[in-house]
Amino acid sequence: MIVELGVGNVRDISHRALVMGILNRTPDSFYDNGRFWDFDDFLVLADRHMLEGADILDVGGVRAGPGPEVTASEELSRTCGAVEALSERFDVPIAIDTFRGEVAEAAFEAGACIGNDISGFADPTYLPACARHGAAAVATHVRLGPRIPDPKPVYRNLLDEVAAFLAVRAGWAEEAGVPANRIMVDAGLDLGKTPEMSAALLRSSDQLVSLGYPVFLSASNKGFLGELVDAGVDARGEATWAAHALGIGLGCRIVRTHDVRGARRVSDVMAALLANRVGVSG
Repeated sequence: MIVELGVGNVRDISHRALVMGILNRTPDSFYDNGRFWDFDDFLVLADRHMLEGADILDVGGVRAGPGPEVTASEELSRTCGAVEALSERFDVPIAIDTFRGEVAEAAFEAGACIGNDISGFADPTYLPACARHGAAAVATHVRLGPRIPDPKPVYRNLLDEVAAFLAVRAGWAEEAGVPANRIMVDAGLDLGKTPEMSAALLRSSDQLVSLGYPVFLSASNKGFLGELVDAGVDARGEATWAAHALGIGLGCRIVRTHDVRGARRVSDVMAALLANRVGVSG
């Protein structure tokens, strides 16, 4: 399978998963809780991600879960300068983690080439911005929407509903002019799912692969892993590696992570194992 991370940036992901390093421009991230909010610290983390083998850097200015309101103006202030600094510093694809079309547009102008949208393209200006700038797009499943509490989600058939949602959103992207090889899909683990639901979706990653788009895995240090191993957010590293190994084995090919070093090693080991497996196809 081939994925294009912006115009001309083509990667073969038949066996090797790409590693996306998370860079939060938020003071209230669930994982680092603002540890890298200072811009110098942010750049130090970006340097570390690159040294540890990141294929992609992902910049976000609003936490996915509930929290204080962040206006579009504030989100632009948090992210666009960061994207510009990264694009000048590194020759690597940069993703903008936003659900706002105007923020995506500005980030693309600043040097980003991937729109990572946890709303499932709810903003009608989002996909046209991706198409205009030749950017790739990540369609993520969410039941209600970003930042909306959803403690008791109900589905008639979890996997079928998630797969159908993603197929429709990927179709929207193609209709907007984003080529199929620039579209990725993400099950949205912990976004409007109980821990049991997130685990079930991870176990069924191969069924999302059948949609025909590269599957994006966002499991790093998430709550459902904490439930599985009874661990706080600062003690979910090994659980995250296990989730990455299973996801890659089932066909996920972009791994979004806080721990680039660990994800890089898991990805490389899995690539060697999958490439030498008789009859495997990416």
